[in-house]
Amino acid sequence: MDERRELLELLLTNAREDSTDIARQLGLDEAAVEEAIAELERDGVVRGYQAVVDWSRLDRNHVEATVELDVDLDRETSYEDIAGRIAKFPQVSALRLVSGDYDFALEVEGESMHDVSQFVADQVAPIPEVTRTVTHFVMETYKQAGIEFGDRDEDDRLSVSP
Repeated sequence: MDERRELLELLLTNAREDSTDIARQLGLDEAAVEEAIAELERDGVVRGYQAVVDWSRLDRNHVEATVELDVDLDRETSYEDIAGRIAKFPQVSALRLVSGDYDFALEVEGESMHDVSQFVADQVAPIPEVTRTVTHFVMETYKQAGIEFGDRDEDDRLSVSP
């Protein structure tokens, strides 16, 4: 694995780790690590840094859903055109063109199931090229961005072994 890839793996694991520790792990000097990170940011490889939040630990409403989106393209409209319209909404946390049974996988966030449903019904479904939406609400998150949310209360069910 090249140094650039190793650096990215370390940033994905902990973007807050300081450049001195990263340099030690990669066997580089600190200045080289700082320059490599700056270059990755300049080149658009690293697009930002975000906290991974366990919303269930806050005393606040937060709902996430994955929306399957089918579209029917015409000669004047491309996937990029549709994606550009949808990505502008603040409720959209991720949007991906995918292979398989539907065209786009859309991740939506809101304060309630009603908010998310209303957003899909009022903003996404009326887009002329959209032919079908299927919304899947997230009931529980066990792992996100490579981080396990495994420190929840233990399951009260009895364990059964063969």
